[in-house]
Amino acid sequence: MRMLTASLVAAALLAAAPASAQSAYSYRWCGIYTSNAGPGGAQACYYNTYAQCMATMQGLGYCTESPYYRGPSEPPPRRRPRRDY
Repeated sequence: MRMLTASLVAAALLAAAPASAQSAYSYRWCGIYTSNAGPGGAQACYYNTYAQCMATMQGLGYCTESPYYRGPSEPPPRRRPRRDY
């Protein structure tokens, strides 16, 4: 019985798809939380669009472009096909 349980757990772990890690470098917009003392609170850089950020931050703070965003990586330059004459 123990062997069956271990096999089922192993199969479930192997079947799970690997998740891609997300970080503040992956998102273009940051929400800055404010308080009565003014800005300078926590920063959450997990928004793809300005509208998404503002929908979350409404009444809590404001949105600004992320200083950490690197953008999509540029594809390598296209090489011209080699011609055989």
